[in-house]
Amino acid sequence: MRATADSVRAQILAILTAWGMPRDLAEETATVMLDTDLMGVDSHGIGMLASYEGMRRAGQVKLDARPTVLREGGPVALVDGGAGLGHPAAAFAMRLAVKKAKEVGVGAVAVVNSHHFGAAGWYVRQAAAEGCVALVTSGTKTLAMVPTRGAMPVLGTNPIAFAAPGRRQPPVVLDMATTTAAANKVRAKALRGKPIPEGWVMDGAGNPVTDGDAAVAQVFQKPEGGLSPVGGTPDMASHKGYGLGMMAHILGATLSGASFSPIRNRTQRPEDPDNIGHFMLAIDPTAFRLPGAFEHDLDDMVEVLRATPPADPALPVLIPGDPENAEREARLADGIPIPPALDRQIRDIALRANVGYLLEQA
Repeated sequence: MRATADSVRAQILAILTAWGMPRDLAEETATVMLDTDLMGVDSHGIGMLASYEGMRRAGQVKLDARPTVLREGGPVALVDGGAGLGHPAAAFAMRLAVKKAKEVGVGAVAVVNSHHFGAAGWYVRQAAAEGCVALVTSGTKTLAMVPTRGAMPVLGTNPIAFAAPGRRQPPVVLDMATTTAAANKVRAKALRGKPIPEGWVMDGAGNPVTDGDAAVAQVFQKPEGGLSPVGGTPDMASHKGYGLGMMAHILGATLSGASFSPIRNRTQRPEDPDNIGHFMLAIDPTAFRLPGAFEHDLDDMVEVLRATPPADPALPVLIPGDPENAEREARLADGIPIPPALDRQIRDIALRANVGYLLEQA
């Protein structure tokens, strides 16, 4: 089925509030998850409810937690996520970073004691909407990336997102995992019965795994093999992707004192919070240039890139953020695709939460 955006948001909100999440935090989380689905990032939207339900059952996540400032001075701050879902903590941190950027030119806010926060791109888009250049990185829970010359996963997907605002043009938005694909994209493809592209997942001997169910098991259950760093298999050709993942973790987790999963997993009990970390950076261009000058030059740059002769006349040159913007328009018009396996999951979760099934056909 293809569900209306309003019904997807209503379903997420109903389940989160039934789980005990305060209304305002649930509304913000539902907004992030819906926008993620609208942009085509199916791995981080309503499909994450099953994972969050598991965390709730284990007692890992405190759904009523509100983010608080632990330390603050000048352009920087450290935020405690309170072991809650990451969406409210990350949104709070980005708002604080933007506020500081407007005051002193730059704001850098780290988050500790958080959980999965959805798509990193959502937060940089919010900063760009406020006229700021933004960067986001995050730590992760799942060990997924196989390091250069390694046979076992040690790092996570450790996302990086960047956005810069234009005036005539939409913002430039980069949102990427530092693995060839995010771990939950593997799960999303498997839910849809689709094969996994060669090069995403490998077994312990470095052989590609393309069957959806086998790939999910490889990434989430087996101690060896996993996701390749962005750029390809874990050899010297993808060493820069591996280094990029390390950088994302250092900024997104080590800086705040959040966990490094290979170490934390040695002692973490099922009910212990994941202690994920995030990093939010916002820059006000007017700290460097006259108002509007940055946006004018960015628009000029984007227009030059768009004017590049395409290799295929039917496929125009893309700017980072274009595919997500196009998908958003299409899904607002035609609905968000909900494959049968995900639909069954949502029905079961709603039943266990004692709320109605609210998804409606677009």
